[in-house]
Amino acid sequence: MKEIKNKIQNLFADPVLRKKLILTFFIFFVFRLFAFLPVPAINLARLRVLFGQNQFLSLLDIFSGGTLINFSVMALGLNPYINASIIIQLLSVIYPKLEELTKEGEYGRFKINQYTRFLTLPLTILQSIGIYFLLHNQKIVTSLTPLEFFSFVATLTAGTFILIWFGELISEFGLGNGISLLIFAGIVGRLPVFISRTALIISKELVFNLLVFLVLAVLVIGAVVFVSEATRKIPVFYAKRIKGNRMYQAASNFLPLKLTQAGVIPIIFAVSFVLFPQLLGSFLVGAKNKAVSNFGHFLIVLFNPSGFFYNFLYFFLVIGFTFFYTVVIFNPQKIAEELQKNGGFIPGIRPGTSTKEYLEKVLYKITTVGALFLGIIAILPVLVAKISGISGLVIGGTSVLIVVSVVLETFKMIEAQLIMKNYDKFLK
Repeated sequence: MKEIKNKIQNLFADPVLRKKLILTFFIFFVFRLFAFLPVPAINLARLRVLFGQNQFLSLLDIFSGGTLINFSVMALGLNPYINASIIIQLLSVIYPKLEELTKEGEYGRFKINQYTRFLTLPLTILQSIGIYFLLHNQKIVTSLTPLEFFSFVATLTAGTFILIWFGELISEFGLGNGISLLIFAGIVGRLPVFISRTALIISKELVFNLLVFLVLAVLVIGAVVFVSEATRKIPVFYAKRIKGNRMYQAASNFLPLKLTQAGVIPIIFAVSFVLFPQLLGSFLVGAKNKAVSNFGHFLIVLFNPSGFFYNFLYFFLVIGFTFFYTVVIFNPQKIAEELQKNGGFIPGIRPGTSTKEYLEKVLYKITTVGALFLGIIAILPVLVAKISGISGLVIGGTSVLIVVSVVLETFKMIEAQLIMKNYDKFLK
């Protein structure tokens, strides 16, 4: 406790870090203000009744940070940007020019971010149009003139891009990853509402079920922290070598492989995929054509968030995206080449191809464990409902995972910057 207190004092004592912290909290504050700035022509009373009856929309609201239930100018949240990121990352695996950009350091990241923003624009416009017709079918928004309709779409599009800009400002001038922190801020901003709703549900249940829920909640938070911090350390030795006119002494180090190498990204990706059929179904159900309307009803029933198929698909999408994203961010071939180039080797493993095969074997083993854990966390509300008998839980494992992971990642970043500052003072 004393150590944490000292770190917080050091954080506020450093003028640069203090400015970064103030900027980050200021952007959080502005974001929460925008969450209560509604788009005109929306019947908010009808919208809230619809959210109370629809578990799918309640789940969407968690990731929008409350901007959707208030239908603010940022109602679409970061969803179009996340979808664009998924598409670009998938294309980078199959399209050689994009794959080359991922290897070009800062310039490559800049170009990929630029392409992601370009792709976000049409996706945001399409989602804005889709959400209008969805709300119009539910009689939540009145018929709009062409100019009003254009204004509606332009407002939602601008809101998403302002949110992306906020995220980039935090990443560049604030503390931590801006996009992750905004998702975190949205969840935390809605936390009092989630807790009160969950408490209301639990208060109607038996005392035993309440105890089961509390025990599970503590176990889940503990498991998330443990798995997020779990690392497999692979020892690496460097032989004595001469490079240029310098001699390098023998040394030892380790290569850290995290159990959840991909973090919360697979769950965010999977959520975007499994929510789309429900959104499409809600849009089609109001169609005049009976066959189209029936198909919309079929999608809504099939992809019910408490249903088997939805959770089955969600579970396996999380596992699939965990493996995909891990392969994208961790390249055993490149690591093996770098080790061989610098005279490093893993004890008992030959440099080159054998090292690559060994790293792949270890990576797949630990990723399997991490992927299964993330999959279970994703469908946790349904599992808890089956075990405890408490149905309709609002707080899910996904929200807990995102909050805990972002907090841990941000604190590590702050700690690294504090250590760097102290090291710079020592050198002076």
